[in-house]
Amino acid sequence: MTAQPTLLQSYIAGRWVGQTAAQSLHSAVNGREVASTHQESIDFGEALEHARRHGLPALLALDFQRRAAILKALAKYLVEYKEALYAVSAHTGATRADSWIDIEGGSGTLFAYASVGGNEFPSSNLVHEGPAMPLGKQGRFAGTHILVPRGGVAVHINAFNFPVWGMLEKFAPTFLAGMPCIVKPATATSYLAEAAMRLIERSGLLPAGSLQLVIGGTGDLLDRLQPQDVVTFTGSADTAAKLRVHPNLVRNSIPFNAEADSLNCAILGPDVTPDDEEFDLFVKEVAREMTTKAGQKCTAIRRAIVPRRHIDAVAERLRARLAKTVVGDPALEQVRMGPLASKAQQHDVAERLALLKQGAEQVFGAADGFNPQGDGVSDGAFFAPTLLLCRDGAANSAVHDVEAFGPVSTLIAYDGLDEALDLAARGRGSLVGSLVTHDPAVAARAIPVAAAWHGRLLVLDREAAVESTGHGSPLPQLKHGGPGRAGGGEELGGSRAVKHYLQRAAVQGSPTMLAAVVGEHVRGAAVRDTGVHPFRHHFEDLQIGDSLTTHRRTVTEADIVNFGCLSGDHFYMHFDEIAARESPFGKRIAHGYFVLSAAAGLFVSPAPGPVLANYGLDTLRFIKPVGIGDTIQARLTCKRKIDRNKTDAKGVGQGVVAWDVEVTNQGGELVASYDILTLVAKKPG
Repeated sequence: MTAQPTLLQSYIAGRWVGQTAAQSLHSAVNGREVASTHQESIDFGEALEHARRHGLPALLALDFQRRAAILKALAKYLVEYKEALYAVSAHTGATRADSWIDIEGGSGTLFAYASVGGNEFPSSNLVHEGPAMPLGKQGRFAGTHILVPRGGVAVHINAFNFPVWGMLEKFAPTFLAGMPCIVKPATATSYLAEAAMRLIERSGLLPAGSLQLVIGGTGDLLDRLQPQDVVTFTGSADTAAKLRVHPNLVRNSIPFNAEADSLNCAILGPDVTPDDEEFDLFVKEVAREMTTKAGQKCTAIRRAIVPRRHIDAVAERLRARLAKTVVGDPALEQVRMGPLASKAQQHDVAERLALLKQGAEQVFGAADGFNPQGDGVSDGAFFAPTLLLCRDGAANSAVHDVEAFGPVSTLIAYDGLDEALDLAARGRGSLVGSLVTHDPAVAARAIPVAAAWHGRLLVLDREAAVESTGHGSPLPQLKHGGPGRAGGGEELGGSRAVKHYLQRAAVQGSPTMLAAVVGEHVRGAAVRDTGVHPFRHHFEDLQIGDSLTTHRRTVTEADIVNFGCLSGDHFYMHFDEIAARESPFGKRIAHGYFVLSAAAGLFVSPAPGPVLANYGLDTLRFIKPVGIGDTIQARLTCKRKIDRNKTDAKGVGQGVVAWDVEVTNQGGELVASYDILTLVAKKPG
């Protein structure tokens, strides 16, 4: 029996909306109806009110650390139920490998941002972009920068090619930043986004109002947005250009971030010959980008730029490789490429291919044995992998302007590296470019030039190929976006993506006031010496500004000799009296790391206590030399606390404490400065 089409519903204001079928959505594989949108109009005023009144307060009642923990739990939940999404994804024409990118790539992005939140953000809703800088001569007036939640709603308008990843890669940093989301997936594959949303809603992990789903059009949603809100878009460059000038977005200066399709390129370096491993790596990368997701990737290689003397050899190897690609129903084990996402997409790619063929030769295409495998595939949206060859890229503007968003790529000949880089730039801005070379000098020359027109660059050689994630794989840790035609925006990039959804403000005041605002100690702020060593306090009892001024220690020649013998560091500045006297310092000086060690000896409380471990130093600077006979003293101050909401094997809670350390000499001058990071236990029970 054929399954009944699913009536898709929007998730608005905590309920599923939609009872009457509207637009039919069809399987890309066999053309059968698999779902329909709903007729009912969405009250976007209600959606925004729900996000503002319920979602925003609920998110801000948490902090970065707790929101990160929710992302991790949600990622685990989606992985547990991923097979339900794989079953739905088959209708989009995706193979199992294609769906893995979308479904498990989405969960992986949630895991990545859970880690970003847990490791790089505080247990509060304010990020201090320090250090504070003095603005007066007496140290009583300073300034710094902070990042805080915007207090608005994010609207994410997504493309059809990655319904799950596209939603989650935007949702994760937005949620972490404390901003509720309204997500609008592309209609053609919205049945997969809706299936993911149903799992998310069923998990019960998200605070009410933090995520809503729109099936169908956006109506008057953009007209209702306010200055604190944000809009992001993924899709065609033409649509991005129209949305960018929406009157309400312009009037209220609402941030708009676009990630648009671009004519990405891969350049085969002039040093590579057909006998090199890099030659085959190039061919494999181009073929993979043509056939993965049937070429429906905003990062796919549309232009393969090749030395003229090798272009026929590349064409022949690519032709042979593409001939082995089995196209058909992804349910069949032998199939390696499925159909396009819809018949409309099939028609669009055919039109654009016709434009590209006017100035190029066809090397491989439908006439070369194209025969999709599977039952009912004649009604599917299949398209043959098509390789074109342009021998004069400078004279053919279409190859740099027209994108066929499918399994279509064009080989373009070049005569020198400068010409290759010029051809790459004629795409007028790309998300990603690849350079395949075995010569570091070629990479050093090409990448700085190409970087002006690309958001991400992959340098691929035999060494990187062992672990390379490939040309077309955006990673949560790295920026995704590009200049010009690619949209001029940025997504992903680790903590950078979270900061896109936060508001930056400069703050000025006394160090004491700044410390109160940013929630961490600022040099020059008032401190508290309670008479109890700060290392004796449990995490809960420590307060920012708790401080200890140590006793003093005079540095002797024996200290320097003993440390040099222990460490093996016999640098002349520590041991050669004559050479040291002739140096800019004019005398023998102590090892910097001796000063560091001696300071630890001054401030460490040796008995067992709440401080469990020292796991690193930040911002270490040796500011002035310490010579024989100088006397040093340290001040230890509780600078920052981060509650990771974790417990050890015995169930005892822990937190991270950063301590500001200032080491001074007998004249009160700063000789060393750094932060120590320690793990501190909470009170038992």
